[in-house]
This record gives sequence, structure tokens and C-alpha cells, in this order.
Amino acid sequence: MSTTTNTSPTRNAQLLAWVAEAAARTRPERVEWCDGSDAERERLTQLAVEKGILLPLNAEKRPGCYLHRSDPGDVARVEHLTFICSRRQEDAGPTNNWLEPEAAYTKLGALFEGCMQGRTMYVIPYVMGPVGSPMSKVGIEITDSVYVVLNMGIMTRMGNSALEMLGDSNDFNRGLHSTLDLDPGKRFICHFPQDNTIWSTGSGYGGNVLLGKKCLALRIGSSLGRKEGWLAEHMLILGVENPAGETTYVAAAFPSACGKTNFAMMIPPESFQGWKIWTVGDDIAWMRIGDDGRLWAINPEAGYFGVAPGTNTKSNRNAMASVERNTLFTNVALTDDGDVWWEGIDAPAPEHMIDWRGRDWQRGSSEKAAHPNSRFTAPMANNPVLSPEANRPEGVPISAIIFGGRRSTTVPLVLQSFDWPHGVYLGATMGSETTAAATGQVGLVRRDPMAMLPFCGYDMGDYFAHWLAMGKRISQAPKIFQVNWFRQDENGRFIWPGFGENMRVLKWIIDRAEGRVGARETPLGHVPDPEQIDIKGLDLTPVQLAALMAIDATAWQAEFDLQQELFDTLVRTMPPELVALRESLRARLAG
Repeated sequence: MSTTTNTSPTRNAQLLAWVAEAAARTRPERVEWCDGSDAERERLTQLAVEKGILLPLNAEKRPGCYLHRSDPGDVARVEHLTFICSRRQEDAGPTNNWLEPEAAYTKLGALFEGCMQGRTMYVIPYVMGPVGSPMSKVGIEITDSVYVVLNMGIMTRMGNSALEMLGDSNDFNRGLHSTLDLDPGKRFICHFPQDNTIWSTGSGYGGNVLLGKKCLALRIGSSLGRKEGWLAEHMLILGVENPAGETTYVAAAFPSACGKTNFAMMIPPESFQGWKIWTVGDDIAWMRIGDDGRLWAINPEAGYFGVAPGTNTKSNRNAMASVERNTLFTNVALTDDGDVWWEGIDAPAPEHMIDWRGRDWQRGSSEKAAHPNSRFTAPMANNPVLSPEANRPEGVPISAIIFGGRRSTTVPLVLQSFDWPHGVYLGATMGSETTAAATGQVGLVRRDPMAMLPFCGYDMGDYFAHWLAMGKRISQAPKIFQVNWFRQDENGRFIWPGFGENMRVLKWIIDRAEGRVGARETPLGHVPDPEQIDIKGLDLTPVQLAALMAIDATAWQAEFDLQQELFDTLVRTMPPELVALRESLRARLAG
């Protein structure tokens, strides 16, 4: 059967040759170049509805919104099937899965052979970052999934503008994806750093198939950043505007379940009259050194691919506003009046719904109505507090970097590093305690360096070394902080209220970054004097605040011992500077 194609919007010879090669391999019925227009989105949305891929929601309650149900066996990222295909295994490092590149190309090439017969092959040109920004990257994703096309249209600057930015250049990420038959045995996500290439098979779920997101923005991006001298990080970016109208920008890394998106869209408490939080990005930051010696950051994404369960007007009012229109929901529950529902949303569960699998669900059921990893894909333009600088080509200057994990003890509410290397150490050793639901054991600390463990495209020890090297080149380096919103009292209750009240800690961080306030030095870093954290209006006593800030020498000596597992895992490439730093901190604490 011959393949038909719409008119190619580019004359880029390398791109056309690569698309032709992909078509010859996959043998689609039709090749369609996506232009990113509203008319195209409306046409493809209607096609997805006709095929049962999308279900329209109540147009009065959720205008322009649709529900998608993925295959029940395809509902999350598959870290064990995600590979870094570097030429040498040691370059991938001990924390990544590795496949030899030629073996991976051969294995997945066989799966791609003829896989799009009877299907349309969509060619998606997209830009990660503002169009025309020197910090942005062009990618081309080829896919047989209309769901992927519609999501990429929200998450990236997708369409002809990407081709115009690319011009005749050969510098673009080559992404090839097919759902195949969704057989888990044929599911692989392979990254080829040396070729700026991503191949994905057998999945239709976001993180595995929206190749601009974790795949390019972090795994390939981190490798490009190391080679080109910049940082691709799993970080939010926000701006803090004070009552005088001055805005300071912060980047922050939190592992999952630590309130990252909530922090990015935070609403300051009522006592902070005149203060505003502006969201630049909720998930990923690309940071380069500017001519002024500062670190400048862009959000490479154009939308939010957020976890639905637990999102409500208390935890994140701005996220709830962002999903009111033009949003794609995946694996949430459907109410009888055509709205969406998930565990933790404001409204109580109705008597009856259709669950994420498409089955009848009754209140009181032991099963979740929405999948725990159900998602929303919403345009960042929907966010009421989207930063006016979100599309600024040069990005925003970063004054502070924050690392945070979920720890019930040991780690104080906020701590400032002594210097950049110490800050790298704090990020490298950050982690969160496991829950019984995750492992069957409570309180085990799972290390997630810089929240990048699943996303770094090369060896983590080399990654730390790159951070240290970047610090030597930044003449006006951001101050680095560690936070912990999750310390508990003797009864297992959270001491700090969290959510918007985190603004009280963020203000101290901003004041420190701008040199406006002092701090108290401890053996492990700088902490605020108690009066520097405003607790007026909180159900929090000075004694409890002191408990939040306490540094227990015995607990910290145990913490240093626990970090040994990470140091042992990365022993071949762990920078000696970080090894020596840990021992000097241990000695300071003991002294």
C-alpha cells in the first residue's frame, strides 16, 4: 500500500530524509505534518472523539475539556524499561538502565518495522522553550497516536514556528514513537545521547510518549547541558514580587509527593498583603550562565502535566483554575453530569460515577475511582498567576536554588548552605522517607539527588561534578537552600502547616539571597533566628518553631552514615570534593 502525505512545510533536507526513513520503516497509510494551528487541534480532537480516544466533558462546566482512559496496563512511567543507550555503559552510570546503542536500535527497529500499517504517522515539530530563544531546543516527534499530538500541542510550542526556528539546521532531537499494540513486553523508552535521539515503543502514557518532556527536557537535556555547559534540571521556577514591585526568581527541586506544583503556584497567606507569587514553570528548568555572570533560567514547557489526586482549592487553587477549560484529563473518574472527579478534590464522592477504567463505581467502593497517577494536561496560559516573563527569550535570573525532601525528623525547616559546593552536597544527598504503601516499611530514606535520579541522562557522579564545575564559572551564583515541610512531632503530626504558609520561609530565603537579613551559623549551615520566621496567625508556638529548626547531633551522625550507600553506589565517579565535604561536616558537628 502506498503512503500519502500532506504537503511538507519544510525544505530541510536532513529532516525530510529522516522522516522518509521513518515512513519507510513503519509503513503508515498516511503521513501528516502537524502545523500547530487551532483548526488542526479542533479537527484532531473531533477525530479522537469519533474514535473513542477522547470523551467530551460537560461543555458548561469544563469548556474545551476531554477525558482519556489509557490501557489499564499502561498508566505510568516505566523506569525499569527506560534506558540510556550511551556508547559506554559506565557513561550511563550505575543508577540508569543501559543498552548498547546498536543493540537497542536493532531491537526496537524490529518492533517499528511495519508497525504503522493502516495508521497515520504524525510528524510533530516542536520547540522546548520560547520560540527563538537561544536557550531553546527544537525537536521532531513522529508518532501514531493522536492523543500524543494533542498533548504535545499543549505541552510544547508545536507547529510551523518550530520548523521556522530550525531552518536548514540538522540540530534537532529525533523522536520516534509508536504505541504498537500496547504489549508491555514490547515497551521500551530508549535515549541515545550521542545521536540526540529518542525511541519509544509499546506505550501510550504521557511520560513515556510525550518525548519533549522527561525524555528530551531532562534525560537528553542533561547530557546536552553537560556537553554545552548548562543545566537541565527537574525544578520549578517562580518569581516572588514584594509590595514594592521588585521580583526575585527562585528555582526549586522536590521529589514526588513533596508539593512541587503547589509551591510553584503558591498563594501567599493573608498576612502577606502586597506579596505575589508568579509561576514561570512547575517542573523543569534549563539554566545557563548569562553575560552578567548570573544563572538564567527558562521553563522549556508550555503546559502542565500534573497529578490530579490531592489537587484541590486548598492545596493548589491556581492549578484548579488552570484545569477549568481546554484541558485533557487522563484516568480520572467521570461524574454522571459529565464532570471529572478524583480522590482529594474539593467535592465529596457522588453516589455513582464511571471510574478510570470505564466501569460503574459506587460510593463506598474499596477501589479508587481515579487512578492514583491520573493526570491533567493544561496550557500554562490558563494559570491565573503565570509570570509575565514566562515567555521571555533570555529567561529569568535565579537568585536562590532550593532543595527539599520529605523527612519526619533530622532535617530542619530551612537551612542555607555555606557556599556553592556545600549546596551541591545538600542537593546530592537529598531524599524522602518511604511510606508503607510504597515499600511495606516506613521511614526508610530513599535518596533522590536533586530530584534527578530517574531523569539524569548520564552518570550521577559526573552530574555532581558538572554542578561543581558550573559553580566555578558563575560569578554571581545563586544562594542554595534546603527545606523540609514535613517534620513531625512525637505524635506523628506535621508541625509546619505547609501550603501557602511556606511563603513565610520563602520570604527569609529571598531576604537572604538579596542580603537583607542575617542568620545563625550552625555546624551544618545557616538557619534563621526564630524571630525571622513570621508565625503570627499560625497555630504554632515558639517551642514548636524551635523544634522545626533543631539540629540533633546524634541524628545527623546517623544521617551521614545513611548517606554512605549513595557514596558507595557512585564510588567510581563521586567527586572527592563531596566526599571530603561530608567528612568536614561530620567533624564540625562532632567538634
